[in-house]
Amino acid sequence: MTASPIDPAGTAAWKNLETIARELAPNFREWFAQNPNRAEQFSFQAADLHVDLSKSFLTDEVRAALVDLARQTNVEERRDAMLSGEKINVTEDRAVLHTALRAPRGSTITVDGENVVDQVHEVLDRVYEFATKVRSGEWTGITGRPIETVVNIGIGGSDLGPVMAYEALKPYLQEDLEVRFISNIDPTDAGEELSGLDPETTLFIIASKTFTTLETLTNAKVARAWLLDNLPEGTGDEAVAKHFVAVSTALDKVAEFGIDPNNAFGFWSWVGGRYSVDSAVGTSLAIAIGPENFADFLAGFRAMDEHFANAPAEENVPLLMGMLNIFYTNFMNAGTHAVLPYSQYLHRFAAYLQQLTMESNGKSVRWDGTPVTTTTGEVFWGEPGTNGQHAFYQLIHQGTQLIPADFIAFANPTYPFATDGQDQHELFLGNFFAQTKALAFGKTADEVRAEGTAEAIVPARVFEGNKPTASIMAPYLSPSVLGQLIALYEHITFVQGIVWGIDSFDQWGVELGKQMANDLGPAIAGDEAALADQDPSTRSLIAYYREHRDARPAEDN
Repeated sequence: MTASPIDPAGTAAWKNLETIARELAPNFREWFAQNPNRAEQFSFQAADLHVDLSKSFLTDEVRAALVDLARQTNVEERRDAMLSGEKINVTEDRAVLHTALRAPRGSTITVDGENVVDQVHEVLDRVYEFATKVRSGEWTGITGRPIETVVNIGIGGSDLGPVMAYEALKPYLQEDLEVRFISNIDPTDAGEELSGLDPETTLFIIASKTFTTLETLTNAKVARAWLLDNLPEGTGDEAVAKHFVAVSTALDKVAEFGIDPNNAFGFWSWVGGRYSVDSAVGTSLAIAIGPENFADFLAGFRAMDEHFANAPAEENVPLLMGMLNIFYTNFMNAGTHAVLPYSQYLHRFAAYLQQLTMESNGKSVRWDGTPVTTTTGEVFWGEPGTNGQHAFYQLIHQGTQLIPADFIAFANPTYPFATDGQDQHELFLGNFFAQTKALAFGKTADEVRAEGTAEAIVPARVFEGNKPTASIMAPYLSPSVLGQLIALYEHITFVQGIVWGIDSFDQWGVELGKQMANDLGPAIAGDEAALADQDPSTRSLIAYYREHRDARPAEDN
């Protein structure tokens, strides 16, 4: 589907929303008083997720206008085109089929005349077989000892997804098996993650589709040297094939590195890195939680895919949340979006969403090459509650910026502690419930005065309220529920990209800095002619580096 994007600002729905936004005066106290059924009216079920949007800026009028805008920009048609395998990634002439990664065995999605679902399950079967061997101890290192530590080496989508999911699903890990992650080219990362490991019981997974990613290949070479230097004397390069596997489709480069191509798990050009945790990129996760739990993880993605594909627009949670984000960004001047999970297990979730959302929608050109006609993209950020309450919630409550926030929580704890007769999880959830209530309803000056507050400090203790939030709850954080959460935000991101008319599935902006880093190598290493070719600032910074490279703090006398 290569039709030019529709200019959203030129639609009747956009103009209607501009009028609505100018006249909208959110007042949650009045809205709930006038409509006692508001919570029920704007709460929805999407798979296992209970999503309460009643403290958002949704009204009947706003919802109708947002659905109109979605339809006038062909969101549903583009959704169906994506799900069917059409090449909606226009700039790279590719299908966009992360949803095929969790399609059920036996279903059909055709790309270039081939059923990609069959290919997906062929790879999944191999990943599951390998994971089972590692978990059972059947796969051993070169000296015959079973694997105790798996080290995933990747960056971007080959790291952020697996490490986030690993942290989120810790209750499902196999006790005698640890997974570590190396991503940063800063040698500190590899140094810290390799520290204390036994090379005889360590397995490395090198995750790079092309097997050319600078950071990943640099760290892979460090890991190979560390392995060979620390294995028992007499062990040769043949150890690499027992201690390294690859997630890649570049089998020639994999073999060149020393990895048996039979131990390479591929994925496809229609899977973007930031959408790949449920592909072979998740091999480390499949080893950590086991094939059965990984299959449950995929089932969660699929449940949200089905909701997105089939739910009416007025009740379609990813569509409504995506359109609400459009409303906040383009009509209410919100520039950032907080994601606040009340679950320590989700402490890496906001970082994961940063790549998903900002690499996808950080664009100023539409998919036909023309400039965008509206503001695009949001800055996603956040930390787990209650830690965030003691850090940045002040800005959300009483600052001058509008910051929509998504709150995520689970009804059941993993550790049911009680302190002084108080269920600790109930205390924790009390904060979750209280924050969205406080953000919505605030505290008036009269309410502050009624507490006996001195008049001089009444203004400082007034909370305006009327801050929009979404509350997402589930019974507990399972592999399936985590898959549902990830897919929810994948589809939210998609909806926004379609309305803005951008290609959410390329990332050309990432490439320039990487290319320049390679080009600067000679100047950094001491080539004076290459250094002279640099701009004055870069030349000065490199000169500073070279002057101080071997400097050490003077020892105390």
